[in-house]
Amino acid sequence: MTKSRILSFKYAWQGIVTALKDEPNLKVHFLIAILVTLLGNYLHITQTEWLILILVMGLVIALELTNTAIEEVVNVFAPDMHPSAKKAKDVAAGAVLVASVTAILIGAIIFFPYFYSLILI
Repeated sequence: MTKSRILSFKYAWQGIVTALKDEPNLKVHFLIAILVTLLGNYLHITQTEWLILILVMGLVIALELTNTAIEEVVNVFAPDMHPSAKKAKDVAAGAVLVASVTAILIGAIIFFPYFYSLILI
């Protein structure tokens, strides 16, 4: 692995850490991902269910990071609220919302049978 390749991982990690420090919504997404992981371990979900949950959790977090990057760039180049700047920021936030609602629905579909069987015991 070349030095520049190693540095790219370092910079990517710094980006995640910076966003976690500065972005409350990203903290919420990470907290929810941790709670879902703990719940999945407790309920012994299947390998397929794990794959689906990991995919949607990663998607939500990746989109939140992308949304943060878009907002930062737009803020630099359009410090005054331009209609196109607002549109770009709103659309990026909308993508996070769509992914988050999708993740919630998938989580409900996966976890409901486990909760239901716990109630019946």
